[in-house]
Amino acid sequence: MGGVTVALSFNGNIVNTQPLKKEMEDNFKDFIYNCDSDLVCHKFLLGYKQSKDIVAAAKGVMESLDGAFSVTGITGNGEFFAFKDPHGIKPLCAGHDPNTKTLAFSSETVSLDMNSFVRDFELNPGELAIATKDGFKRIQVIENPKHAFCAFEFAYFARPDSIFNGKYVYEIREQFGRNTVKEYQDVVKECDIIMSVPETGDDSAMGVHEASGLRWERCSRRHRYVTERAFILLNAERYSTIDKKINILGSKVAGKSVIITEDSIVRGDTTKVIIEKMRQAGAKKVYVFVTFPRIIGPCFYGIDMSSYGQLVGSRHNAEEIAKIIGADGVCYQSIEALVEATGKKTDELCLACITGKYPTPCAQKIADAMKRRFQQGYEEKGRIYENEEIQP
Repeated sequence: MGGVTVALSFNGNIVNTQPLKKEMEDNFKDFIYNCDSDLVCHKFLLGYKQSKDIVAAAKGVMESLDGAFSVTGITGNGEFFAFKDPHGIKPLCAGHDPNTKTLAFSSETVSLDMNSFVRDFELNPGELAIATKDGFKRIQVIENPKHAFCAFEFAYFARPDSIFNGKYVYEIREQFGRNTVKEYQDVVKECDIIMSVPETGDDSAMGVHEASGLRWERCSRRHRYVTERAFILLNAERYSTIDKKINILGSKVAGKSVIITEDSIVRGDTTKVIIEKMRQAGAKKVYVFVTFPRIIGPCFYGIDMSSYGQLVGSRHNAEEIAKIIGADGVCYQSIEALVEATGKKTDELCLACITGKYPTPCAQKIADAMKRRFQQGYEEKGRIYENEEIQP
């Protein structure tokens, strides 16, 4: 575009795609939308061309885009920068190599560790950081009192060896496990052993073991070469993938009452298959301790659970879900306990998928409109925020 070039990488998801597509088509004659990165990049490029200023271009993106976006980029002039959406929904940190003075941005601290970089800081919501010869220049582009870091990062998405809020993620997940023991002591008294759904249930299993004194029996094993994530597969593929992915050591559960630790229940398919295998192996009772509270609404910000219909928790309570998946009980960690374990406050987290309260206005309007239609029997088609019929 007029000799101005920029390359961006982007983590997140944009909700108000329809009006942004129209704006980009009006300003770029060859614009083609393939993914949200096209919108982020072209919106930044439009502002950068007009202002020749990274700060102004980043501000234009922050003010125009509804959704989650952690962005890193470099201009044709060699300016290296990163910025985060005004709610800070996705992680984004900065660090440096003390030997070469190389500067880096990363979604999580673990990638800095793996490359022997020193972590310097986590970008604040609405902040822009620019790499200079003297280090990072930090600019608070937009002040937003409403922070909304994704709570699902703590339960599932983030690597356990990354650091958020001064704690390793695995330590927070262990606390999730201890919390469930505290909340469901009567269930714990009935059980003989703990089993985890590997690998995101492993850390919480350690916490359940510590708080309950029950043996954590490593009787579920994950096939390391089956890498598909079951909750994003098509229905026909999901069962066979789960069946291949998780192996149950039957003799270890036969005749026993078992606590399964699970990070979350989205559709319930993975847990259902595992419980079926345990019943076939002779398990006496099966309780599921779920560290992430019941998911009742879709995510608009980059986690692929984008409609009400695919979420078992949007239609059923814990008792009903237990019957659907074949468990003797489903025991969710409470929202209050989850928040406390993260070290953050309720108003510093995005809890939209478990409360129905979305931090961005477009997402809230679409969620409310689609929920009404879903309750009236409307058939959802694809991601609801891409449906032109319900754009606000």
